[in-house]
Amino acid sequence: MFGRREPVPFAFLAEADRFRSNVAPPPRQRSSGSQIAGRWLLGLTIVAGLVGSLVLGMPALSTPSDTGTQQSQASQGR
Repeated sequence: MFGRREPVPFAFLAEADRFRSNVAPPPRQRSSGSQIAGRWLLGLTIVAGLVGSLVLGMPALSTPSDTGTQQSQASQGR
């Protein structure tokens, strides 16, 4: 049914783990001052947006404690 199975040599895999290239990657370019300032500005903008959304969203997420007493007084008055 199946063809004859032959063993596959896996020695090349063991050699690939030990392989070291003698070609060095090019050195990284230094970021200019404007690039660094732009990254800081972007980071500060993102953090300010998150903090602002928390500040504006917290009142909407909090449940006022006065609501229960106002409803019970209104229902008693009727």
